[in-house]
Amino acid sequence: MIRIFEFDALKPEEILNRDIRAEADVEATVDAIIADVRARGDEALKEYALKFDHAKIDDLRVSQQEIDEAFAAMEPDFLKTLEMAADNIRAFHRQQVHKDFMLERGPGITLGQKYTPIEKAGVYVPGGTAAYPSTVLMDVIPAKVAGVSEIVMTTPAGKDGKVNPAILAAAVTAGIDKIFKTGGAQAVAALAYGTESIPAVDKIVGPGNIYVATAKRKVFGKVGIDMIAGPSEILVLADGKSNPAWVAADLLSQAEHDKLASPVLVTDSMELAKAVQAELEVQIPQLPRAAIARESVDTNGKIVVAADLDRAIDAANIIAPEHLEVCLDDPFAVLGRIKNAGSIFMGRNVPEALGDYFAGPNHTLPTSGTARFSSPLGVDDFVKKSSFIYYTRDALGKVQGRIADFAEHEGLHAHAKSVTIRFEEDN
Repeated sequence: MIRIFEFDALKPEEILNRDIRAEADVEATVDAIIADVRARGDEALKEYALKFDHAKIDDLRVSQQEIDEAFAAMEPDFLKTLEMAADNIRAFHRQQVHKDFMLERGPGITLGQKYTPIEKAGVYVPGGTAAYPSTVLMDVIPAKVAGVSEIVMTTPAGKDGKVNPAILAAAVTAGIDKIFKTGGAQAVAALAYGTESIPAVDKIVGPGNIYVATAKRKVFGKVGIDMIAGPSEILVLADGKSNPAWVAADLLSQAEHDKLASPVLVTDSMELAKAVQAELEVQIPQLPRAAIARESVDTNGKIVVAADLDRAIDAANIIAPEHLEVCLDDPFAVLGRIKNAGSIFMGRNVPEALGDYFAGPNHTLPTSGTARFSSPLGVDDFVKKSSFIYYTRDALGKVQGRIADFAEHEGLHAHAKSVTIRFEEDN
């Protein structure tokens, strides 16, 4: 049963209680996998597919025939849903596109900034206990909007050696056709360093288990990454007027992901807290993934009762959740006070699943309190910013002495000389 705590009686570390560091054996396993993939390439990937996914893979790349067959076999209504979701995601992310700018700071002086898409992006799509076509849409579409020229997707195959058809249908919808059958840390290694079949990329995005997260951390520097994502989490901020059955269902929408997922209710109502606690016991046994949800709720879930709504918001900001539902009559009245959250779901009729699949904002979000300093996946993750400077000779001459003086104060006389040498013949 989920536990109930009083906010003012908790220490900050008891409120957070999250640690996503990998155990030493995970670190060692990932190190060995990365080294093996770098040494043996495709051969290693095929062996890991057999070992971990029980899939015999002859050709790592998903064929066009497999993609076409999966798309043709998909229910037309689901394809329509994919298209509608993709349109929403595309429309939202187009608003994130930046424009180059130039600034005239005086006669002969032009400053500016230009945006350039990265050339190659790798998208990791998890397999395991569920299929995630939504991740395909959320991670591929912003890259396409940004203008990335080559997007490579990896995802583990099933025991039949095939990729889940819903994932392939989503890939077609998102506009990607270069897909490889590999998962886990080995897929991250392949994307970072390349193999005979899989091209090395410039940045890797997408969620995964602790092995994937650890591998992404280890290859960072060789390639860029979006974030080190931990287990999923939801915080429902709800007042006493909220429907306890709805709140319980929303908590379970994340609890069913993973035994390590963290479902949290923060409320100013002890009555609601107890009603949600009871409602969870009604709903959990009804779930197909009841065992996963049960462990998530009992081990990582909590209900925090604050003295009032102001203190409840304080608790939410301390936790800095991946998903934050604001179940109030007027959520916009408190929006300005919410400082730390990956994605915010406003009002009583906006379940987190709306954002997971359909609304448009990205569902690849910062976890484990990192919403304090990081953001959802978006177009910015797939572009680079370059500043540029242009000065005429006359413009440089007017400030040469100040630049040289600055450089000499730092003890960097060659810096100073690189400016003044251009005017020595004038003296």
